[in-house]
Parts: sequence; C-alpha cells; structure tokens
Amino acid sequence: MVMASNQRGTGEPQRPEHRATEHTSSYGFPARLWQALARHRPPGLGRTRAWRSPLRGPWLTSVFGAVLVATLPLVIITGLLDYIAYGPQFGQAIPNDVGWLHLPLFAWPTRPSWLFRLTEGLHVVVGLVLIPVVVAKLWSVVPRLFSWPPARSIAQVLERLSLLLLVGGILFEIVTGVLNIQYDYVFGFSFYTAHYYGAWVFIGAFVVHVALKLRRMISVLRSRSMRAMLRTSRTDTRPESDDAEDSLVAAAPAVPTMSRRAALALVGGGSLLVAVLTAGQAIGGVTRPAALLLPRGRSYGNGPTDFQINRAAAAAGITVRDTGVGWRLLLHGGPQPWQFDRAQLLAMPQYSATLPIACVEGWSTTQTWTGVRLRDLATLAGVPEPSSAHVRSLERNGAFNQATLQANQVLDPDSLLALRVNGADLSIDHGYPARIIVPALPGVHCTKWVSSIKFRNQ
Repeated sequence: MVMASNQRGTGEPQRPEHRATEHTSSYGFPARLWQALARHRPPGLGRTRAWRSPLRGPWLTSVFGAVLVATLPLVIITGLLDYIAYGPQFGQAIPNDVGWLHLPLFAWPTRPSWLFRLTEGLHVVVGLVLIPVVVAKLWSVVPRLFSWPPARSIAQVLERLSLLLLVGGILFEIVTGVLNIQYDYVFGFSFYTAHYYGAWVFIGAFVVHVALKLRRMISVLRSRSMRAMLRTSRTDTRPESDDAEDSLVAAAPAVPTMSRRAALALVGGGSLLVAVLTAGQAIGGVTRPAALLLPRGRSYGNGPTDFQINRAAAAAGITVRDTGVGWRLLLHGGPQPWQFDRAQLLAMPQYSATLPIACVEGWSTTQTWTGVRLRDLATLAGVPEPSSAHVRSLERNGAFNQATLQANQVLDPDSLLALRVNGADLSIDHGYPARIIVPALPGVHCTKWVSSIKFRNQ
C-alpha cells in the first residue's frame, strides 16, 4: 500500500529531523537500562527516513485499531462456538485433548436450523473481510518495529511482546485459514490443530494489547474530529504532531499523494470487494455467482442434486459395488440388531425438511431432504430415548467417516436418515444410499454413505 510519494516535496513545510536520543519522554524502571540501549542504537533502527508517508500517525492507526477491536471478537467467538459444534465431549473435535485450553461444553442446539451456517459463515466471511484492515493496520505501525530503544518501561516491554504475538498470531490465522478455504495444505500439518492453538495465542495477545492500548486509542480518537478529518482534502492533509511514544509520525514526511479520507475509502473499498467476492458461498441464492474467490464453485446447474460436494465418492473410495443392492443399514444398541435394505427404508414413513448444510470452509447450501426420522429408527432399534447415536460410514479412511450425535440431535423431528433430496434419489457423491441430515450440525458430521447407527442409552 503506497500512501505517499518517495520524493521529498517542495510545497509542504518540512519537519525537523529527529533522533532517538532527542526524545525527552521519561524512562520507566529500570531507567538506566533503557538509556544505555538508547545510546547504542544498531544501524538502521530509530527514526528512519524509510517511512515517509505523512498519513501515518496515532489517529489513523487508532481508526484501524477501533475497527479491529469492534469486529475481531465476533471472529473469535464464532470460531470458538464452531469448535463446540463439533462435539468435543465425544472426542470428535480436532484437536481433542487440549488440556486446560478446553472450552465450556454444552449440547449444541438444533434450533435455529441455520445456527452453524450463521456462526461458520460469519467466522469465515468477516475474517476475510478484515484482511484489508489488518494489512492497513500493519502498514500504519511498521515504523514502530524499527524504533529504538525497543522499550522505555516494563509496560512497553509487555506491549511490544503482545504486539509480536498479536501480529504473528493474526497472520498465522489468516494464512492458514485462507489456505484451508482453498484446500491447499502446503503447510504440512493439521490445519484444525494449528488453527486452534494459534487462535489461543492470538486471543491472549489481543486481550493484553487491548488492555494496554485501549485508553490511549480512545484518547487519540477523541483528539480529532472524524468529520473534520473526512472533509480534509489531499492538498490540506498535514502530518500529525510528533509522537515520541509510538514513533509513528514520519521524521521527514513527503508530500501526500492521497488524503486520510481516501486512505480509509481505499481500505473500506477493499473490504467491500472481498465481501462481494466471498459472501455468496455462505449466503447462497442470487449472491452465489459473485463468489469468485472461493473454491466451491458458483453454479451447479439446475438438477435436483446439483449443489456443493465437500468430498466426492471417488475421493472417499466409495464405489457402486459398495452402495448397490447388497447394501444394508445396521441398527444396534437395543436388545437385538436390525438390518434394513433401501427398499425397506423407503417403505417406512417418510418426512421432508428444508435444511442447510454448512462446511468449515465457509460454504453452505439449503436443500429439501426426505427420509426416515432418526428418532423413529431409534425406536425400532429398541432405544426410544437415546443419550447419543454413533454413526459410521462405508468410507474406511478419512477423519470424518464417523460421528456421534447428541440426544437432542437424534430426537429433533427434522433429523433424518435422508434417502432423497429435492424429490430425487441421492447421488452417490451426496451420500447414496443414505446419509445423515441434522439441523445446525456441521456438514462433515452429516455422515454420507451410512453403514450403521448405534443408539446409546447412557
């Protein structure tokens, strides 16, 4: 992001040169250490001429910071809720054994049916929309990374450490999150595990950094009128007053090439563009054709089974032989096991429900499913009030070839062993001969190619 010319202007009054040793701000304990560091400045550090944009300063940095303080908690909370939605109490969330970092556990609700679609969609879309703001924020504070001495008090040491973890944490979460959306696992480790622990590093640093800087951010924002700043043209744009504490103001500012209003519009426009190019996969409908940046496509034709597929049958090793006339559904957990072929399941009372499926990559789709209620199957199995149900797939390998459903998920009237979708038989890629559909359940736990269901009563 270039917000100022690299040429020294002739039409702007030049600011005097500054050196780190000229700052008169007091040093905290231990003062002699900070003063000694100040006298031994490494080459290239301190108030450098490399950062010359006159737009940089506490106010612009505080504006970007305020946006992140207001929106990042939404990304954090929805991400943690999504982890709970995977049922860590059943050992099926990744990572599972997280020690003292475990979250308070509760039964993930089935209502509203679009709950997981909302939380996962917000987590992914808002996270992507904030990328231009994060880049702008990092651009605005980059001179601080080269200031010297690196700290003037113990409080500044804590602030710098939190800043290091904050920047590293958010960049790690953004990069791994975007690669996961694109199904590009070049990093060679478990995305789920790394993203979870990386999130806690970021959350800790974020809380500390906000605690240390919130009062100052509010003070800086109040020091200038937002309306006046937005009305200032490029020709009237001036550097902010010198700020030795933050070292953000350019020592030798160049002539501005845009106003702060234009800089904010540039960042806001970038976030809006990202929203337009990504939100369609979570919202669906007429917005889906605009989702150019996400890998699950924009059009699947007009057929009843032409919608997103997270894992195709070929990728799962499922063949027509596995799903043919020899397929049987095994129900057990009661006094005796039961087996049903597909014709017998179709002869049972059929129910339809229009429900969304949402995936961790951010895409979702709403379809009308038809099949047998899970609670009816539980009754047939001899467990009318199950505490949970364990579902297995024909798929032999893969991280999500089985899932455990909570009692409320089994007993919900819209929870189905789906046999048809939109009036047509399931395609093999969508889980033929039968798959699980449960309101508000993460898509990977809506198990496809179901081979058995074990209902548990304790």
